[in-house]
This record gives sequence, C-alpha cells and structure tokens, in this order.
Amino acid sequence: MAFNDCFSLNYPGNPCPGDLIEVFRPGYQHWALYLGDGYVINIAPVDGIPASFTSAKSVFSSKALVKMQLLKDVVGNDTYRINNKYDETYPPLPVEEIIKRSEFVIGQEVAYNLLVNNCEHFVTLLRYGEGVSEQANRAISTVEFVTAAVGVFSFLGLFPKGQRAKYY
Repeated sequence: MAFNDCFSLNYPGNPCPGDLIEVFRPGYQHWALYLGDGYVINIAPVDGIPASFTSAKSVFSSKALVKMQLLKDVVGNDTYRINNKYDETYPPLPVEEIIKRSEFVIGQEVAYNLLVNNCEHFVTLLRYGEGVSEQANRAISTVEFVTAAVGVFSFLGLFPKGQRAKYY
C-alpha cells in the first residue's frame, strides 16, 4: 500500500493512511483505522455477522477478529468522518509504523471488552501506541453516576418501600 494515497468517495473527507475513522452507527460509534487504497483495519465479532448488527453482539463478546476490509463495506449505509481527535494529547506514531503494526495483527483474534478494550481502544493503540476510548469512559462515568445515585437514594429512603398486602 502506498503511504500517500488519499482517495475520494462521496463521503466527507479524504482519509490518509493512519487516519482514525469514526463510523456513526445507531446508538454508538464504531472505529476503524485507514490503511490506504480504500481499506481499513477494524475489529468485529468473531462469527462474522454483518456490520450493522454488531453492536448488540459486541456487548456479549469477549473476543474479536481483526479484519482488513474496504471502508465502504465497513461504513455500509451509515456515515463516517475522519477523527484524529487525540492528536493533541498523544503524538501519532510514524505512518510506516502504524501500517506495520496494523498488518501484523490482521486476521488475529483479540480480547474484546466493550468498556476497556473496544474498537476505539484498538485503533488508537495502533495510531498512538496508547489505547484510548472517550466513548467507553463516558459509559463508565454514566454507570458510576447511576450507581452512586441509586445508593444515595436508597440511603436517604427516597425509593418507595415495598408495600406488603396485609392478609388477615
């Protein structure tokens, strides 16, 4: 793959090798990394179900398969954007290194966890050498907030106590 081959589709932006691609799925974002020549690397559930159905499956998966696929196939009917949002915090690795690291893992099964090792963690690890996921951090924060709120409400007695029917 050539390292300077940006391509043009009827999608926003012209990705270049090493770019992070954010795909907007209903209810969440899927992440891929652009390799060049129209191809991306991403992770998907091991059983190979279509991209549009992977969100429900991924919640229960503990393994994923690293795939090299055409960007247009990964995006399907959804939309995407180039989003190298962590570049100011983490310096990207050289493109040649990103591509080399990516090619090494294609076809491998990897551990998957929606909150601590998801598709965004995977592609940011390839680009920056650091696995980061703002989406997962938001989800964890939401769960922590709800758990804390339930605890406070329970402690303060704000949940209605169960009414027992009295039968005499």
